[in-house]
Amino acid sequence: MYDFPEIKKVLSDDSYNLIAYHRPKDTDPRAFAKKLTENAKTLIKKGVKPENITFIGFSRGGAITVLTSSYLASDKVNVVILAGCSKFVKNNPDLKVFGHVFSVFETSDGVGSCQFLIDRSKRVKTFEEISISTGKEHGAFYNPLPEWIIPVKKWLKLNRS
Repeated sequence: MYDFPEIKKVLSDDSYNLIAYHRPKDTDPRAFAKKLTENAKTLIKKGVKPENITFIGFSRGGAITVLTSSYLASDKVNVVILAGCSKFVKNNPDLKVFGHVFSVFETSDGVGSCQFLIDRSKRVKTFEEISISTGKEHGAFYNPLPEWIIPVKKWLKLNRS
């Protein structure tokens, strides 16, 4: 079972503001990414530095994160992809990411590295990727395991201006 409330709680930190949506089941990824893109544009218009915006998503949410980055096309916004470089992302070569990108994938999962996405994305400023090996396949991200939570929080704190 995906424990979004606990993940949200553990990802929260005094050094940044966390805005987390638990999207409804069967949400259209492109429509939701367009909503997130508009949210980001609104924040930027209201004075939030793009460098202080990070999109993070797991699985389908990771694909939505890639879509959002592609729609926004800002090399100042940060992106965290958790087991999100799936067939959907592979099979849509028009999708690109921008800015600073951090990827985490589970070695026992069928959804692996995002390197192919980085290779086709020409405006990535930095890319860091780690693999974790819990043996839990895609389920490694269903709960806030320290194997991925600790590196994600560290990366979030280092990539704020």
